[in-house]
Amino acid sequence: MCRHDMPFGAQRLEDGRWRFRLWAPAAGTVELQLPHGTGVRYTPMRPETEGWFALETGAAPGTAYAYRINRDLVVPDPASRAQLDDVHGPSLLVDPAAFAWEDGHWRGRPWEEAVIYELHTGTFSSEGTFGGITARLDQLAGLGVTALELMPVADFPGERDWGYNGALPFAPDRRYGTPDDLKRLVQGAHRRGLMVFLDVVYNHFGPVGNYLSHYAPAFFTDRHHTPWGAAINFDGPGSRTVRAFFIHNALYWLEEFHMDGLRLDAVHAICDDSDPDIIEELGAAVARRFPHRPIHLMLEDDRNSAHYLVPEGSRRIYAAQWNDDFHHALHVILTGEAEGYYGDFADDPHGLLARCLAEGFAFQGAWSVYHGRRRGEPSAGLPVTAFIGFLQNHDQVGNRAFGDRLATLATPEAVRAATVLLLLAPAPPLLFMGQEWGSRRPFPFFCDLGPDLAPQVREGRLREFARFPDFADAAGRARIPDPSDPATFRSARLDWREREQETHRAWLALHRELLALRQRELVPRLAGVTVEGAVAAHFGKGGVTARWRLADRIVLVVVANLDAEPAAHLRLPTGKQLYATPAASGPDGSFAPWAVAFFLCAPHDAEVAVDGTSPFGH
Repeated sequence: MCRHDMPFGAQRLEDGRWRFRLWAPAAGTVELQLPHGTGVRYTPMRPETEGWFALETGAAPGTAYAYRINRDLVVPDPASRAQLDDVHGPSLLVDPAAFAWEDGHWRGRPWEEAVIYELHTGTFSSEGTFGGITARLDQLAGLGVTALELMPVADFPGERDWGYNGALPFAPDRRYGTPDDLKRLVQGAHRRGLMVFLDVVYNHFGPVGNYLSHYAPAFFTDRHHTPWGAAINFDGPGSRTVRAFFIHNALYWLEEFHMDGLRLDAVHAICDDSDPDIIEELGAAVARRFPHRPIHLMLEDDRNSAHYLVPEGSRRIYAAQWNDDFHHALHVILTGEAEGYYGDFADDPHGLLARCLAEGFAFQGAWSVYHGRRRGEPSAGLPVTAFIGFLQNHDQVGNRAFGDRLATLATPEAVRAATVLLLLAPAPPLLFMGQEWGSRRPFPFFCDLGPDLAPQVREGRLREFARFPDFADAAGRARIPDPSDPATFRSARLDWREREQETHRAWLALHRELLALRQRELVPRLAGVTVEGAVAAHFGKGGVTARWRLADRIVLVVVANLDAEPAAHLRLPTGKQLYATPAASGPDGSFAPWAVAFFLCAPHDAEVAVDGTSPFGH
């Protein structure tokens, strides 16, 4: 039986009845609404201590229910496992024990095997459902990825959304399917050796469909503020219950849906002065609940807070963080863009990229002009596997004015070089859906918050990204797709027929080749890899080289010329060439434009020389 017991929501009891509990400290009365004949009836719930209301009664699974506050406002269950319709309507009783799991053989996969494929359920397939993903699992497994990362699926208002406007964090959105449909997706992935990670949002609720402020205002605080308004109360009066709500949410997805890990969205926007803070407490709770099952927790943290990645005991509670620095430095190199946050990387993108390859973060306490403050913590003491690398993700594509992908911004030669670097470096790589075949379909921002909020959404995005030219220029703003227009959502849907076109087949073949090589040659050497022997350097105009000592003491070396002009007078390592882009090196010691070569070497064969001198300074 895979049921997560929690103090919130509707829980089926051993005798078949249901226990309903709601935390409503600002409510005078709370009643349970259940169907009765052709209408509904309201049953008073028993007040308990500290603002709780409870009731035990009989009902059948699938029954619609809601709560009436002060005989006036009818609201869904904030811990609803499923909704009858949208976020404003009644919740549905779900018996999680009724699902017949068949993945008892599954023991997860170690972190060093992670190759992550991020996708948005609504645009990944023509169906836009969990079933649409399940139907493509064989193709994803054949690609060579080992983990799916689902953008948030918690119930959001309207018909379409990225998922970060969720209102009911325990309920998979009905547009994508039922809770059982999501479980079938996870089970099908496990059958094919694929992990499933879920993106969760604990920094805010969406602006529509969340009623907590009406009966539990202690869920929020005016002591802190976020880009979305009042912050969630993680450190003030009543915060113990609020913290438990989100900790149980994490445990719920891992236990009831057999998820293999979670990605915590934008933890830099979580305001918490507690010690330990909610990020640390949540991670510790997961570690306690799953001491023998590999669970991988990941962070998005614009602050580059390396301390969350420091091991406690024998393992890191948080496996890794998305490494924006790696992306930003490489993006500047590939495209020449220097607007917005790319400006911090424009003066020395190759040098900052080299630092990312060896030490994780480029910014480890240095001043950021874009942020107007120092950014980052020292990360050189952490293994490179603690940093997830990517060329594209939903943010870095979708937060462009037109949602344009890298294939439309850089030359094929440059993108190929970056792809080789991403997939054969030791850091776990992430691909964004369609990237593997070089899709040029846009992924613009879209949502459906209703006509009242649509103008605010447009204006808010213009303010947030005003330092990017397409958002700052009046003519450019006029051409930006309207997030609330259904056509914007439709434009983001992948076209799987592209894979059959000659150019796209070549990109797909490259990704398959590199991922097979990674699995065969690198993964067996990544378990237990440390920071020892990790160094990198920038040389010449566009040269970058790095080397990492792997777990079996073999040294992995990369030499890359990330520039449109050839690099001259290079002496390459003498070990085994793992992979090289076509015609990378010439007989005169030159290295071709946008050339990348990887080598596996004994330590004495790992030397690189530029004009007869080591670029590492010794």
